[in-house]
Order: sequence, then structure tokens, then C-alpha cells
Amino acid sequence: MSPRTHLQRPPRRPRRAAGRLTVAAFACAGLLAGCSGGGPGAGSGAGGTVTLKVGDFGTFGYNDEGAGLFRRYMRLHPDIAIVEDNNSNEQNYWNATQTHLAAGSGADDIQAFDVTRMGRVTTALADKFVDLAHVPGVSQADWAPVKWAQGRTRSGAALGLGTDLGPEAVCYNTKLFAAAGLPTEPAAVGRLWAGSWDTFVNAVGTRYQARAPKGTHFLDSGEGLFNSVVGSGAVQYYDAHGRPVYATNPSVRAAWDLAGQAVAAGETGGIVQFSTQWAAGFANNSFATTICPAWQMANIVNDAGPQNKGVWNIATAPQPSNWGGSYLAVPKQGKHIPQAAALAQWLTAAPQEAEVFAAVNVGNFPSNVRAYSDPRVFRARNSFLSDAPIGQIFSAAATRIPTAPIGPYDGVIRNDMGNGVLLMEQEHKSPDEAWKATMSQIKTDITP
Repeated sequence: MSPRTHLQRPPRRPRRAAGRLTVAAFACAGLLAGCSGGGPGAGSGAGGTVTLKVGDFGTFGYNDEGAGLFRRYMRLHPDIAIVEDNNSNEQNYWNATQTHLAAGSGADDIQAFDVTRMGRVTTALADKFVDLAHVPGVSQADWAPVKWAQGRTRSGAALGLGTDLGPEAVCYNTKLFAAAGLPTEPAAVGRLWAGSWDTFVNAVGTRYQARAPKGTHFLDSGEGLFNSVVGSGAVQYYDAHGRPVYATNPSVRAAWDLAGQAVAAGETGGIVQFSTQWAAGFANNSFATTICPAWQMANIVNDAGPQNKGVWNIATAPQPSNWGGSYLAVPKQGKHIPQAAALAQWLTAAPQEAEVFAAVNVGNFPSNVRAYSDPRVFRARNSFLSDAPIGQIFSAAATRIPTAPIGPYDGVIRNDMGNGVLLMEQEHKSPDEAWKATMSQIKTDITP
């Protein structure tokens, strides 16, 4: 679900005096027909029907073009009508949602958020959303640890229920690997760099580049490499107290220097991911690897072209990392909070997340770990990518992702860091020069 806008993927609320919902209110949410009532304000449709607006962006896979979950829920709950409020542009969606939250009205009953927005939702906007931890059917154990952790406030309120997740692997071009004398079977490829991003760059990348077919590179982008190395750390851009540490965290600087080494060695193509040039790189077999969160598979299938079916395969990444994923949240200003909370729980339950993954061909990988034993996930393979057992690969990766804290400007910092890597690749800045420029840009962008 996702190229970059001012975030790193594509495809994603003001204060209302609302008291804390009681467990009784949430219990009522589980019996919608009996709780909707018939008095003024009880519903917005004929016969007391409650209309729930679900705000989302990109492709969540809930409508009839996806898994058809909205229609199924309405069949199960005849008193509920669901209206999707979709915006194809995540940035515009986010801007509009913030306006509604600030105004105290206009937010949808459910609002979806990209993980890069959740740091702000769980801090500066925390008083705008319902704590979903006590909704019937919600259990912390159902979600990958990182997914549950990054949807919570520091006081423990669960403001978002996880939809998809972006566990990472490495997608690699078997034709180019063979030409460079590297193994092509996934298990053997994964062993080449097992446990170490440094080995990935300074052993395997160097080995590939020494025998690379003319005009090709080991990696499409230094930015993807940098993001993945940072994402492998237990502390990234913020610490557990919510303090920004992007400039002082040794693991961030180590990731930066490793990306700089890959650039200096000519291992990266310097291609802006999700650009026209990047898409052509898949079709023309101009790079041998790309960092591959689950949703990246759709880009390869779409861009590589039918002539390259079976050319790409998937291996385990050097270390587990996450790139992307979203949440469903319920604003306090809504008129039908119990019903909205019940719908959010149902949409993110294991059977529904497995259904979306199976039905929507964009790699919306479940964040609900109960889905990983579902045959629709566990047995899933990608015929284009050499019949790779994608369900098993990404399930194994998802449960090992570090539960790093996130902060209000995580997406901004990540975006600026990625642009800083491009300074090394495209403007030939030294790592120190690019770092200094990037630190200055981040400071400007996150200063209120």
C-alpha cells in the first residue's frame, strides 16, 4: 500500500468534551441492533439505521473492489450503513482530518492513519480519540508486538487498531545474481547476509558489484537501505520518553554511514523509489535487489512486466524491520462511538485481515498475528515472484520486528533522512556534508 508522498508509502482528527467510555458502553457496541435506539440522533438512515463513515486513503481493501468487508458487515448488522470516505492522496487526507479534529466536528466515525502519523495521534492528538483497549474482542496478544506498541500512548491507551503491516524481506533478481556468480535459491541467498546489514553491503554487495553485468547495481536505492537499517533498531528517531534522538542515536548514524559506503562503492543506482525511472529499472533488470516490505511485491509485479515473471524471488532480510502499515482510530467527536469501535474491531480481526490479504493484490499483510495460521495467509505464494511462500516469509518477519518508540514527527524525519541519502547519491555529497544538510532540514521542518 504505498509509494511516497511526503511519507514513505501510499497506500492513508479537536477537542470534544467526551467522557471516558465505560465497559458497559462497549458491551453495548457488541449488540448493535439492541443498542442503536430510535430516539433523536440515534441514527442517520431510514428505520433507525446508524450510518458510519469510514475515512481512509489509498487501498485498504474493505469495499466491493477489495474483499467486500463493508457489505458483509452490513449484512450481519442490518441496522448499520457504512459509507467509505476515501482520499487517494494521503497527505490531503491527513490535512483535512487535522482540520476536522481542530474544529471539533467533521471527522468520520472511523479514521485510518498511516503508521508515520501515529506518533502524532498518540501524543499531540491523544485527547481526540477513544481508547480501544477495552472494546469486546480486542486483545493485545492478537497483534504483532510492534503494531500494538506503536498504536498506544505512553500511558497505555490504545488509540489505533492495526490493519496491515510492512514486514521486510529482500527481493532479488535471480538472473543478475546468477550472472554475478551468486546463489539464487532463497535459503542460500538469505545465508549470504544472515544477521548483518554490514555483510549485506560490504560483503555481498561488494561481491556482486565486482562481477555485475554492465550498467547494473546491487541496490536500487540507498534510501531503502538506510530506512531498513534504522528500522532494525530498538530505538530509532525517538526514545521511550518521546524525546527526539535522530541526531544523537548511534544506530541512526551507523545506518547513515553504511548507506554512504554503499553509495561510494557504486552499489546503489541512486534511483528515487516509486519514480518512472525506478519502475523502468524493474522492467530492464538494472538492479539486483530492492528492500521488500510485503506491499512492495505489487510494485514489482506491476513494473517488471510479464517478461520477467519468475526472474525475481524473495529472501529473508539481514535483520527484521518494518516499513509501513496503518491503523483504525475512533474520534471522540463521533455520534456513534460504540458502533464505530465495534466495526473497527471487526475489520482488524484475524479472519478479516486474512481476507483482505487474500483478496487485494497490493500486499496488505495482516498485523493481527492470529491471521498467520489462516491457510489464506500461511499457504500464500506469489507466482510472479518465483512462487515464493510469501505468507511464511512475512509472518516470520512480522513477529520479530523491534518495538521501537515513535514520535510526532516520525514521518517528517524519515522523509528528510531519505532525501539526505539522495544528496549522497545524486549530488555526490560526502556523508558528513549530507548529514549536516539533513540535520538542518529536519530542524526546520519539525520546529513549530
